[in-house]
Amino acid sequence: MMIRGSWPRRLLAVAAVGAVVAIVPALASAHARVSPAVSLSGKLQLYSLAVPTEKEGLTTAKIVLTVPSGFGIDSFVPPPAGWTQQVQQTGSGDSAVITKVTWTGGKTPTGEDSLFQFLAQPASATTYTFQVQQTYSDGSIVNWSGPESSAAPAPTIDVVSSVSGGGTPTLTIVALILGALGLLVGSIALFSRGGRSLT
Repeated sequence: MMIRGSWPRRLLAVAAVGAVVAIVPALASAHARVSPAVSLSGKLQLYSLAVPTEKEGLTTAKIVLTVPSGFGIDSFVPPPAGWTQQVQQTGSGDSAVITKVTWTGGKTPTGEDSLFQFLAQPASATTYTFQVQQTYSDGSIVNWSGPESSAAPAPTIDVVSSVSGGGTPTLTIVALILGALGLLVGSIALFSRGGRSLT
């Protein structure tokens, strides 16, 4: 896939639009999740996908992310050591749309999260639902695609058009502010991980 622009230029663009960044909580979640849980439509932002290894004595060896329509992934932070990344897309060049991302080769142990990060721009203010397939070292598969009340719920994020106006919930504003404060941390991570990867 063609690399569009340079990391410094993209990071400046992210900062210029007040992008929010995904910060993985210190306490591991029991579910696969995409964060930040709340972000802004039409803005390039840094997101994280975290998938927990829950089965005792096994490792997570493969993760497949199906990207919802309207959620435009621009580029990726290089995956953690040991992982390789493959992207499926429609179109090419600047009109390319990423539809699926597969990470393989990892060995994330029990009690830890597999973490992947990417810059993306949600097109509209809505709830985006992601499908995640997790494969363990014994070949067993967990499909994170169910409703919120299920044992393996699909990760979701809420995208809002702005934080102005009296109708915006306080928790939404707090989430956006915390994300914005994390932008510096995300920028440092992007530079320290050696730039972008679209392989």
